[in-house]
Amino acid sequence: MALVASTRHVVLVVIDAAVWAAWSAACGYVSHRLPASTLSREGPLRLRAAERDGGVYERLLRIKVWKDALPEAGSLFRGGFSKRHLRRHDREYLEQFRVETRRAEWTHWAILALSPVFFAWNPWWLALAMLGYGVAANVPCLLVQRYNRARLERALRRPPVGVRAASP
Repeated sequence: MALVASTRHVVLVVIDAAVWAAWSAACGYVSHRLPASTLSREGPLRLRAAERDGGVYERLLRIKVWKDALPEAGSLFRGGFSKRHLRRHDREYLEQFRVETRRAEWTHWAILALSPVFFAWNPWWLALAMLGYGVAANVPCLLVQRYNRARLERALRRPPVGVRAASP
């Protein structure tokens, strides 16, 4: 009996892994196809006052220590945008980078939204494990996107090089 139960559980985990992989790829592809204009608005992904400068992520989460260890799949699809490194500092590029952080954040929220579905066919403890996996795999990525966007917005608030700020 124990062998049947463990074999069944292994099959469920394989199915769960396939569902996670397929859903993640589908969310990534759909997000990749979203027009930048859809993602250029603040909307529900807007930064809150406490995160505006990114300091909360640095002080409380020590994000600079671990963020580079996460995978970066922005350029997975043709024409994608890698967010691994800041390649330029001009306003147009920084604006595009900000849009791409929203795209990545939307993708990870969409992937995470699948978590409750695992309760449909898994025993409760395995469904909870899948929920835990969804949180562990996506929340760090969400935090990094929000942190990067806060830093980008801070850079975009600065006057362009060669333009003097108005004196009070």
